[in-house]
Amino acid sequence: MATATIKRLTATLKPTITSATIIRRKTTSAEYVASRARDPTFEKLMDKYRNLLKVISIQDLILATATPASESNNPPSVPLGFLNRLSQKLHLNRGATAFLRKYPHIFHIFNHPTKFEPFCTLQLAALEIFDHESQAINASIPLVVDRLVRLLSISLTKTLPLRAIFKVWKELGLPDDFESSVIAKNPNLFALDDGNEPNTHVLKLVSEVDKSSLIASVEDWRLTECCREDCDVDRTVIRYSFKHNYPPGMRLRKSFKAKVKEWQSLPYIGPYEEMPIEGTRRSKFGMKKMEKRAAGIVHEFLSLTVEKMVEVEKISQFRKWFGIDLNIRDLFLDHPGMFYLSTKGKRHTVFLREAYERGCLIQPNPVYEARRNLLNLVNVGRRGMLRRNAKLKNVGQSEGDGLEEVENYEDEELEEAESNEED
Repeated sequence: MATATIKRLTATLKPTITSATIIRRKTTSAEYVASRARDPTFEKLMDKYRNLLKVISIQDLILATATPASESNNPPSVPLGFLNRLSQKLHLNRGATAFLRKYPHIFHIFNHPTKFEPFCTLQLAALEIFDHESQAINASIPLVVDRLVRLLSISLTKTLPLRAIFKVWKELGLPDDFESSVIAKNPNLFALDDGNEPNTHVLKLVSEVDKSSLIASVEDWRLTECCREDCDVDRTVIRYSFKHNYPPGMRLRKSFKAKVKEWQSLPYIGPYEEMPIEGTRRSKFGMKKMEKRAAGIVHEFLSLTVEKMVEVEKISQFRKWFGIDLNIRDLFLDHPGMFYLSTKGKRHTVFLREAYERGCLIQPNPVYEARRNLLNLVNVGRRGMLRRNAKLKNVGQSEGDGLEEVENYEDEELEEAESNEED
């Protein structure tokens, strides 16, 4: 009797267990990221950028120690032991010393004459690149002011948390003292108020901005498309369209093309237009319009950055203030023709696809070019340096033998090993 009852209960539970298993087999966010179409050009670029970001972190630490006296006499420097203690935070898997020695064109390790311990400073080439970038940023202050005005205009409340702006100050090309050099010097535009949380501040747009001067960057492409003689697309469709450029080899099914075509013609509220407070996202059509508005906002955000790229975690800081109720990472994955998401270096970075060609900006700017010069210096590695105890092919050696200009293949193998560990 008891056996028959147990069998009946087991039979009734089987369908429930099966259905629960089917529900759990839905695509997770991690699986969605892993299944995206890869673009080799952007992946190679991020391979280079990973080490560049580490170099910039160390460079900023060294430059932060600069004082008027040290600037006039000696270049800024930091103890090597200090950098080694920060190896984990800087994501230097094999320690700071090994990393610094991979880039002798950028860093110089020396024994301090009075403190009797090894220190690290920047080479002249790296200091010159930093000076060029600083000069380019100072020369572009009017553009910086315009970028801040545009970001605040996108915000629903015309305010943004100062901590979020600090997260993207390099991406926006802001000077490191932008609070005093930009915000304080433009009181007719900006004001700092206390935030809702203790010890927090928000940046506020205090004056009305002429809406006719706030034109989204995508409008330039739409205007160009409309003026083309061979344009065969309806002008009313282009009015709401975005440029699409898919990764090479990506399969575009008919159903996907149909959805993109429908999405392109969908009207939406632009990033600088006033957003209704209620009512638009209750219906399915309203949700689609909200999703397209979010795509337009992040498209404009990326257009305002110096390198047309930003980490997903940083742009997510603005999600609530821009009125975006979607997962921004999934938004990038849903539109592979507009954005490219890379996961290299244990960080998610998004690129504006239309701004790049063959791994370079189509329309470079002075700040981007200065940073690109530093990237080129990172790519050089140890090449071109004199190295002791190299294997010489020629038998005859002078008194100063053991020196030869060679490529350091061992360091390249070490770098490849670190890259594999990070992936």
